[in-house]
Amino acid sequence: MDLASTIRNVPDFPVKGILFYDITTLLKDPEAFKVSIDQLADRYQDTEIDLIVGIESRGFIFGTVLAYVLETGFVPVRKPGKLPAEILTESYELEYGTNTIEIHVDAIEKGQRVLVVDDLLATGGTAKATCNLVKKLGGEVVGIAFVIELSFLNGRDKLKEYEVFSLLKYDE
Repeated sequence: MDLASTIRNVPDFPVKGILFYDITTLLKDPEAFKVSIDQLADRYQDTEIDLIVGIESRGFIFGTVLAYVLETGFVPVRKPGKLPAEILTESYELEYGTNTIEIHVDAIEKGQRVLVVDDLLATGGTAKATCNLVKKLGGEVVGIAFVIELSFLNGRDKLKEYEVFSLLKYDE
């Protein structure tokens, strides 16, 4: 199946000059959604993973289903003010600004093997910040998985110390 054909491109979102790769069209297509989860699961089925960390919000969609399939736990990394217990925070730069993410301080135990999951790799800031949080809590990042990678934004450069996997790559 051609997963790329199920991605909608939205110009000038969320700000002028940004081309947004919308996965909602992939999600509403049952075959495309199944294929994307199956391909991610196939990639990591033989990897020892204790937890999947999903990045808000679209990383939750793929991360929770993948955690179910791989029989691991799931940990959300959220935007500020969304987690109710004690948190650890990390700030980072986006393609079009800055942001902060948070994780519960008891979400990951020392030595747990973690797969980070999100829908899109752009500049790598969000994924790098998430990996920093995992490491600060004593976890080991065993990989970072994305549905889409915008390779022309060089996000992998920020993630050189990790194994990065993407289902789809856009070169421009």
